[in-house]
Amino acid sequence: MARYTGAVCRLCRREGQKLFLKGERCYTDKCGLTRRAYAPGQHGQGRKKLSGYGLQLREKQKARRYYGVLEGQFRHYFEIAERKPGKTGENLLRLLECRLDNIVYRAGFATTRRQARQLVSHGHFTLNGRRIDIPSIRLNPGDVLEVRPISQKSEYFKNLPNVMGAASVTPLS
Repeated sequence: MARYTGAVCRLCRREGQKLFLKGERCYTDKCGLTRRAYAPGQHGQGRKKLSGYGLQLREKQKARRYYGVLEGQFRHYFEIAERKPGKTGENLLRLLECRLDNIVYRAGFATTRRQARQLVSHGHFTLNGRRIDIPSIRLNPGDVLEVRPISQKSEYFKNLPNVMGAASVTPLS
């Protein structure tokens, strides 16, 4: 699946708030939003009065960029969330939070979602005993996510402060 590979600091600047797409850099003075607190581009410093539609679009784009999902996949998640009972917005966020790359990020194996996606796609994890390399796979409550024994020997996983051999995953249902 494709993903955005351009400059991510400009995405934070476009949304007008920190999305923490660069990990530790977002906490320092080197953050793009801290240096230039206006939207990127030729007209970034102009007036920014948004309509109702504009506000909804900015919120959708913010969610897309936060989770690293492109438009087609996001639309698919929205259609699934719409069919489920309950509030569509909550269902959508629940679906996005249950993605494997997001679980790896939340578990502390990676400092950013992009890094978590790379770790998953390089095959460093097993899900219920099987090697998995699809970052968008949806996890269910009770799934067991483990770092592969071969990967545990690598320098990256040795240097992690709180590496758990296995983690029983309980995403929101």
